[in-house]
Parts: sequence; structure tokens; C-alpha cells
Amino acid sequence: MKYISGLYLTILFIVLFILSISILFFSKESNKDRLQALSRYVIDDFQKDLAYENADLLSFSLALSEDGALKNALTADNQQQAYEILSAITKRFKEYTHIKTLRLQVFDNDFFIFAQSWGNTSAGMPMWWFRDDLEKLKHNKRPKVGMETGRMLTFKATIPIRNGAEYIGYLEVIKFVDEFSKKLHEQGVELFALMDTKYLQQASLMQEFPFLNEYIIANKNFNNKLKRKADFIDWAELSTLGYYYKEKILYILEPMYNGAKEEIGKYLIVLPPETVEHYKKRYQDISTFTRLSNEDVYKVVKLWEHPSGSYKTVYDKRLIEWLPKLHKEDKISLTKEAKEILERYTKNELIDIVLENNYKERKVGEIQ
Repeated sequence: MKYISGLYLTILFIVLFILSISILFFSKESNKDRLQALSRYVIDDFQKDLAYENADLLSFSLALSEDGALKNALTADNQQQAYEILSAITKRFKEYTHIKTLRLQVFDNDFFIFAQSWGNTSAGMPMWWFRDDLEKLKHNKRPKVGMETGRMLTFKATIPIRNGAEYIGYLEVIKFVDEFSKKLHEQGVELFALMDTKYLQQASLMQEFPFLNEYIIANKNFNNKLKRKADFIDWAELSTLGYYYKEKILYILEPMYNGAKEEIGKYLIVLPPETVEHYKKRYQDISTFTRLSNEDVYKVVKLWEHPSGSYKTVYDKRLIEWLPKLHKEDKISLTKEAKEILERYTKNELIDIVLENNYKERKVGEIQ
């Protein structure tokens, strides 16, 4: 009888032990699945926000490439005038809009620097010798946008400038990664834009930038506290799984591609504990990030053939379209210019503009 009771207890112990191990195992696997799903959700939001950044920069660049005074300076080979035009544009946007790191430069048809908004000391310098991304543009003459290496890792939109049917040069609009990082920070997400070290030789302005796991951190406004934590995480597991969870902080690693779809580094997306909880709660909800896809970049390029629509110039179109997107305090100066532009249109031209905008506007609501 004692033997049977002992055997029963032994079997019961083994069953309970196996059951406990199974519960722990499936609990761990379930948590792993949840983190993986959450990571994919965050990445989806991140990629849409990144696509918006590219589409917006490209659209803005196309408008600036239609500036008549800039074209005149380029055809007249007047580098000083081009510098003054570019400098005035960036000064105005830094003063009256949220765009604070805007830089503009113009190349001639052979990709020598013609003028730059931040100074004219580099005029005449060749860009093709350390900018491989420009070679394709020279042949296909199509606007391009993306994260690009160079003397710094930045968002760059490069647009062929046309004077009628003739190509007379290229306009490049540059934005630092810090502005993109700041937007994510306002959403509770921290970003480390990590450039591959093989581009460091040409990145003359990044020689003193800090490293993270043998990558160079391109954005200066990264979170120092999270950087110290990221130094000690398991990067092998992060690289294998694509995410890493420790101390209630979620680290997500996403490839960084340039405009030619070549991997040039990584994005390390970090969600502090409170942001992780926020994402968990709204996992099934619509993302609060601006939702655009890479198709929007394609659409912007397609509009390049007929960019102005019912407006006389692309500059008029983009300026009018930009106004509703600006903060109230940013509109003061540009509203006056918009009024002056619209006063030059006839009644019928204004009707065409209104009808075109109404056609594009999406209505949401219920029919009463």
C-alpha cells in the first residue's frame, strides 16, 4: 500500500513538473510572439513615417526647382546670385516654418557644385567622386530621394532643373536626420540612425561622431541614457530576432536603405517602458503616425511631367498647398506672398484651382 502511494506521489510530481515546465515554456513563447507582433506593428508605423518624410521632401524640392530666378542664375553662370537666392530661401523657411535644418545646393550638369545655401567656398568642387548615387541620375534624369551618405548621412532629394526642354543642372535639398529623430521623440520613440563604418572615409563631417556597436550614430540628438543601455544589450540576439526586450525597454533593429535600395546602415528604434505600454494598448487601433507609403514618392515623381496642375507654376502650387500644413505663427509671412500670387490669376483660373482642389478632397461622414 505504501509502495502504491509512493508511486502515485512520484507520478503526480512528474506530471506537475512537466506541466509547470510546459506552462513556463508556452508562456515564454507566447510573450515572444507578442513582442514580435508588436515590433512588426512599430516597424510598420516607422516605415510609413519615413515614407512621408521622403515624399514631403521630394514634393518641396520639385517646387523649388521651378524658381525662375534660380534658373536664370544657373543659365547666366552667376554663382553669387544663385548663392544669394538659396541662402534667402533657407533663411525664410528657418525663420517662419518648423524646418530648421534645411540646406540647398545646386550642381551643374557635370555634378560640380555651382552654389550652396550655407556658403560659396565649395563652388567648383566635384561631387561625383564621392557620391555614387549621382551617376544613375545623370543618365535617367529622374528625381530621386532617400537617405544618402556623403560628408554627412542626411535625407537628400535631388531634382534635375529644366529650362523648357533643356536640362541645365540639379537642385539638391538636404535635411538632417535630427529633425526626423525629433518627430519620433515627440511620439515617445527614440531613434539611433546608424551608418555603416565603410562610409566613414567619405563622411568628413562625421569623423568625431560617436559609435554604437561598430556603427556611427548620425543623429546628434540621440538619447544618451538609452545609448548607455544599448551598449550592453545582446546585439547578436537583436540582429537575429530583429528586436530585444530588457528592463521593459523594447529595441528594434531595421535596415537603412539609400535611394538605390542598398543597405547603408541600421535604424535602432527604442521604445521606453511607457511607450511600450502605449503601443500595447493601441495595438489594434489606427496608428497615430502619418500614413503614407512609398507609392507616394512614385506619385510625386510621376507628377513631375505636369507638376503645376491648374496653377501657373509649381512654386505657386506648392506654396498654396503648404499653407494649411503650417503652424499659425509660421503662416504670417507666407500668407502675404500667397495673396500676391493669387491676385495675378484671372477669375477663370481661380475657378479651375478651386474645382481641382475640391475634386482631390476626400470627404468622410454620413449622408443624412
